[in-house]
Amino acid sequence: MATILSVSIALAAGLFMTRVTKPLGLPSVTAYLIAGILIGPYCLGRLGISGLGFTSIENVGEYKIISDVALGFIAFTIGNEFRLSQLKKIGGQATFIGIWQAVVATLCVDVALIGLHFALGDKLPIPMAVILGAIAAATAPAATLMVVRQYKAKGKLTDLLLPIVAIDDAVGLIIFAISFGVAKAMVNGEFSFIAIAVEPILEIVCSLLLGTLMGVLFTVCEKFFNSNSKRLCLSITFVMLTVAISMLEFEIGGVHIGFSALLVCMMLGTMFCNLCDFSAEIMDKTDKWTVPLFALFFVLSGSELELDVFADVAIVGIGVAYIVSRIFGKYVGAYASSKITKCDPLTQKYLGITLMPQAGVALGMSVTVMASTEIGEIGVIIRNIILFSVLIYELFGPVMTKWALSKAGEISPKDLGKERKNREAPAKV
Repeated sequence: MATILSVSIALAAGLFMTRVTKPLGLPSVTAYLIAGILIGPYCLGRLGISGLGFTSIENVGEYKIISDVALGFIAFTIGNEFRLSQLKKIGGQATFIGIWQAVVATLCVDVALIGLHFALGDKLPIPMAVILGAIAAATAPAATLMVVRQYKAKGKLTDLLLPIVAIDDAVGLIIFAISFGVAKAMVNGEFSFIAIAVEPILEIVCSLLLGTLMGVLFTVCEKFFNSNSKRLCLSITFVMLTVAISMLEFEIGGVHIGFSALLVCMMLGTMFCNLCDFSAEIMDKTDKWTVPLFALFFVLSGSELELDVFADVAIVGIGVAYIVSRIFGKYVGAYASSKITKCDPLTQKYLGITLMPQAGVALGMSVTVMASTEIGEIGVIIRNIILFSVLIYELFGPVMTKWALSKAGEISPKDLGKERKNREAPAKV
């Protein structure tokens, strides 16, 4: 009973919070995150009543399956942006920009934090700066996708944005694996070529191969069903099955082999949209089914943000430096690369701003660091810094994404007019 009550309260809190934030012109993503904070361990959860809010971070973790499935559908949806007809037009641009802006963001954070190391000393060791620089490459596909959907954004910037976010996470995983290996070597004094170079490449290749296999199998199975309802059921089944399989890990000859659920599900979506003739129709129905799932995902994300990170002044200071240098790196990297690839002026100006959100992938990286016994205490500090930055990014990132898309003319005046009219009218609950 408590589990079902918690889920229903989380959904209700998210929905009613959109009524509160709507007059302020804030995206629904931000409303869901705020709702999660309010029913989380630091607010309503403090009452300690099971089912009425989340009583602890561990309690939120019990619903991890929802977050895993939601991220799978988010990646699957983004994978559908890689249609061959579209990739012929923007594939080269998206790939170059996706790689370039991720690398520049990493370098900017590395330089800023290594410079800060000479002022703070042991409070910010160089291995910590290297790891934080790698995490900076990651962008939150979920928040970006939700804003694009909510405001029905269309145009050159939006066409580039979703493929870039997908490529960004692939690049981010490689940068993180290499940087994490270097950081561990700096701490232990032992360099492992397998951990630094071989395993990251294997993870990317294996993820793409698994996604391709599942995509082909998915497309073949869809042909056995004619009704849209059964095809929708099969779509949900395959995404969940793919998420489950991508969690497998094993070792061969001392080499660790694992998969990235995000990359696997992105490839699943890419193969499906290019091989299946009626993929667009199925995706339209899947998008409607996932609306409450995504809302619940963001409420849970807000609930697991640990607000006590604000109690440590050093973490807040390092977190601010991380946030500022990452924003600078993302913007400069996106602006320079979009200019090199001859994107239109509005895309050059506003693309970097839409890459600000950061959440799930970065949090996953921080958990990996914290779980490593080779890194020691700095893993916990990194986790808290990322939690602090994610709180800031997720509250303000969607707002800035909406603003940038509006300025680029990719959110129609009609949709903005409707929202403005709704803000001025009395709220209907």
